[in-house]
Amino acid sequence: MANIVPAIELKGISKHFGSVMANKNVDLTVNKGEILAILGENGSGKTTLMNMISGIYYPDEGQIFIDGKEVTIRSPKDAFDYKIGMIHQHFKLIDVFTAAENIVLGIEEKGRYDIKKATAEIQKTCDKFGFVIDLNKKIYEMSVSEKQTVEIIKVLYRGADILILDEPTAVLTPQEITKLFAVLKNMREHGKSIVIITHKLNEVLEVSDRVSVLRKGEYIGTINTAEADANSLTQMMVGKKVTLNIDRTEPENSVDRLKVEGINCRNREGQFVLHDISFTAKSGEILGIAGISGSGQRELLEAIAGLQKLDSGDIFYMDPETGKTEDLRNKTPMQIRQLGVRLSFVPEDRLGMGLVGNMDIIDNMMLRSYRKGHSAFLERKEPKNLAERIIKDLEVITPDAHTPVRRLSGGNVQKVLVGREIASSPTVLMVAYPVRGLDINSSYTIYNLLNEQKKSGVSIIFVGEDLDVLIELCDRIMVISSGGISGIVDARTTTKEELGILMTTSGGEKNG
Repeated sequence: MANIVPAIELKGISKHFGSVMANKNVDLTVNKGEILAILGENGSGKTTLMNMISGIYYPDEGQIFIDGKEVTIRSPKDAFDYKIGMIHQHFKLIDVFTAAENIVLGIEEKGRYDIKKATAEIQKTCDKFGFVIDLNKKIYEMSVSEKQTVEIIKVLYRGADILILDEPTAVLTPQEITKLFAVLKNMREHGKSIVIITHKLNEVLEVSDRVSVLRKGEYIGTINTAEADANSLTQMMVGKKVTLNIDRTEPENSVDRLKVEGINCRNREGQFVLHDISFTAKSGEILGIAGISGSGQRELLEAIAGLQKLDSGDIFYMDPETGKTEDLRNKTPMQIRQLGVRLSFVPEDRLGMGLVGNMDIIDNMMLRSYRKGHSAFLERKEPKNLAERIIKDLEVITPDAHTPVRRLSGGNVQKVLVGREIASSPTVLMVAYPVRGLDINSSYTIYNLLNEQKKSGVSIIFVGEDLDVLIELCDRIMVISSGGISGIVDARTTTKEELGILMTTSGGEKNG
């Protein structure tokens, strides 16, 4: 980059929400014709900062310069006047309209609108940057990746030169991510400035020119991507050295613990959400479950835990204590739990599922452990020790174990949720999205805790979003697509590309 020209500069930007400091005195420069990644853990202020550039929030302090001139951005319309467009994680498209109709919606035009002419114009934009999309297709017929493409074309067609993408790869398969990155590089070649908000280190290293790091709302620094690696970026994000390795061991004395045979299950509308699912989970092994969000992962775990009614099929549990095979289909959720089959599902609404907000950490531990007939009034010592151990091991930020759970941040609530299930000495532990929203340190603590459970012979079923983690942590990975199994692969030899293909193959075509 011989001739570096700033497209946008932020100087001393600060933003409070009540007593919470979201951004403090941030300086940042985005150059013309570059891809800048903004990296930081959840809660580091990345999205808030970009929302100020795109006119959703207004800074309390600081200045914004575009092409060297100070500007005031009070609304998304102001941002657009300065050729800034933001693509959010949640798309703002009208389902019953076509791609082309969504793209031109709201553009002022004299006289009657000619959609045919507009579609031909939009096609030129697509060809220029390498987008492949059917402009006459309705939004409700599109995949997530196609919808995202429509959002990007929409801001480009309206003349944006600075594009901000918030976590753009969160819901894409590896193949879709490769296509997106090719388009972003194309846009860069045409002089566009692109800002990507992310927390995925491998993607930052692959696609960006420079990386700016935020930590707890403050700007830490910017580094050329060519001079960075995963460890140096992590250190900037976290403020200390973090070891990024998951210590996977070989399964030992592995025996069948759970057998799922041909289960089928419908949702409230009567459509099948699981069809003909069969697999075996073994003791001392981590079985990963991969799939595009909403492919049936949740329903499968809930079916095993007795929370989801099945149409047909069987679920057998081989009890290590009695040596007997138990049919879980005719047991209540409580009986299934007492056999040692535990479910820790980390939903978006963490407090709505599994924790009582007004109760303190100790009482929330007792909810799980003391339904077995112990008098809850007498037996506070063990849950107290358990609560204190979880607080210490997972570094839960709380004044003490008597703090009501609702006063904890989302990430800390999550550590209590996952820690509680791990601490209950299960024989089958099902965890879904256990590190969603957690910082890197806590995520690796949880991976290590799962590995310890595996070593002690627990059968672990792990639903995760990050394919890199699934490949490093698990022994086998089962891929679910549209409610069926599209493949079961060896995690030690598979690739992200293979998983990506299976994620989009219709489930049931290939059973492993």
